[in-house]
Amino acid sequence: MFLELNDLLNASPDRAEPGKLTLLCDAETDGSFLVHHFLSFYLKANCKVCFVALGQSFSHYNIVGQKLGVSLTTARERRQLVFLEGLRSAVDVFFRAEGEAHPLQFLREAKAASLQPLYEFVREALKPVDQREAAWKSPVLLVDDLSVLLSLGVGAVAVPDFVHYCRACVCWHGKLRVLWRTPSPPAQRGRSLTFQYKIQDKSVSFFAKGMSPAVL
Repeated sequence: MFLELNDLLNASPDRAEPGKLTLLCDAETDGSFLVHHFLSFYLKANCKVCFVALGQSFSHYNIVGQKLGVSLTTARERRQLVFLEGLRSAVDVFFRAEGEAHPLQFLREAKAASLQPLYEFVREALKPVDQREAAWKSPVLLVDDLSVLLSLGVGAVAVPDFVHYCRACVCWHGKLRVLWRTPSPPAQRGRSLTFQYKIQDKSVSFFAKGMSPAVL
């Protein structure tokens, strides 16, 4: 565990790995420094970052980020960073018109059973909308912290479901293996090829293994 954590902390931003889920659990100590590390790490790696901040304010993360060599304000202005400030949004949701969409809509519900509006916010935040945003590298989602959702009344089943759907949204580099069987030509029998693919709105793009733009 120590060696893995040490590798994460000392890795170069150029080695940011797509398709990876990291869950941080701290006990008897404060592991929040890791959140700041990952935030600065992926911003320096030119990744598109969606940060759902449920624990602290934007100014808090920005001050720490400046000490680590990144400006969250600049990243947000460049549309590299999409920041949901949970502390402020939790108040705003009660002053919105009835039925108006909000990522934290569950706060107005008698039973906080669905995090779909929050998932929709994440999905839209990490979806490229123009040529400039398409230039960012792999999409990254940071949530600090998930336990706050449980404290706000979200069910224990809804939180893992939210993580599952977010992972499916962020980790969209699929892999397809093609294996030739009879009655294929003899030269191709038993031969296999592996492709990466990306599901888009109306089509599917295929890449040779390792040649996807997201991993180059």
